[in-house]
Amino acid sequence: MHAPILEVHLAWHPGDRAAARLAAELDHHFHHGVYGSLLGGTMEFYQRSAPWSAPGSAPRPIAWPDAALPPGHPPPAQAIAVVLFLGDELMRACQPAGSDWLRWVREAVESAARRPDQVALLPVALDPLDPRSALATALPPLQCLGATDPLAESSAAAGPPPVAVLRRDLSQALARWLHPAGGPALRVFISHTKRMSGPDEAVASLVDTVREVLGGTRIGSFYDAQDLQPGADWDQALRRHAASSALLALRTDLYASREWCQREVLTAKRHGMPVVVLDALQRGEARGSFLMDHVPRLPVRRGADGAWDRAAIGQALDLLADAWLHSVLWQRQAERAAADPMLAGYQFLPQAPEPSTLSQLLARVPPGAELRVLHPDPPLACEERAVLQDLVRRAGHAGLDLSTPKLLAARGA
Repeated sequence: MHAPILEVHLAWHPGDRAAARLAAELDHHFHHGVYGSLLGGTMEFYQRSAPWSAPGSAPRPIAWPDAALPPGHPPPAQAIAVVLFLGDELMRACQPAGSDWLRWVREAVESAARRPDQVALLPVALDPLDPRSALATALPPLQCLGATDPLAESSAAAGPPPVAVLRRDLSQALARWLHPAGGPALRVFISHTKRMSGPDEAVASLVDTVREVLGGTRIGSFYDAQDLQPGADWDQALRRHAASSALLALRTDLYASREWCQREVLTAKRHGMPVVVLDALQRGEARGSFLMDHVPRLPVRRGADGAWDRAAIGQALDLLADAWLHSVLWQRQAERAAADPMLAGYQFLPQAPEPSTLSQLLARVPPGAELRVLHPDPPLACEERAVLQDLVRRAGHAGLDLSTPKLLAARGA
């Protein structure tokens, strides 16, 4: 039995009602959408609030990575994150001497200090925390999820954080912590063209609005006009950043026809980077480009006042943050699958293959062999699969086995 790669425990005092609402939202979000396409048991979310040993007691203990477990107990997860909601009721429950809640919090703090690569403590401020309280004394100086000003006296002065901000911050924090390369922060490559199809196409204002929205988040960005330094090799810099960043494609009328825009999207796809397209077409495209498809695509439009829809831009950034965590978890799955005889022969792809990425895969298998690919759900449609099968056979290979976690489960693998 495989232990989960990641366990996330959402912990709060039952009296802190705002925490219950936020925890339910997070639980639902991270069990659905893009995360529903992972292999079973990859990531588990648990809500920890109900008393465990007696009325008013702390919730169920967590099986920490270095804990002595009884025989037959499931193995602990590879990584455990505790999202602790800091509310008034939790602060009061931790105050009495011998508080069971305070002991529970201290165990989480101490476990994260002992095994920082396996245990993370991620607080969420619901109410102002009295610095003299036992709870404040027990906690290290950690930046809270959803906090807007890290230097403010209380990050909870304005109340609980918006759930959308909390989801995005949690995705980023988990991805950075779990990333095998040492935790690079999420960075968005703003892919755009400066060319306009007419004087009324507001390309520059779209780029400016995207940068403004990004500036209000914890997400880093790469924007060529701002980040390319004088004397830098701009060709290599663009390729390097497109290969290592989540890519937000601003698809204006002439975007798909521009050589460098095509190159940036293709580079991101071939390096397994998340890509989201913001569709800002005004007059339309003469032809488009097949390189631009097979990715999430959202419309962004201008209102009557000429301003671009900031909510649509925020939605695109949320998709990229979720896709970033998804790709990190998928990579961890691929590493674990190397020791699983049922999965060892598969090439793990963070996105479903397409002709522009399939050519890379063909070079990894010997001539005449079958190419086996495992990608996230949903499966490709019949016509899509048939085109890829035809390409593989014409390249001299035995065939193409395309699988997803749900297809493997249906096979009994």
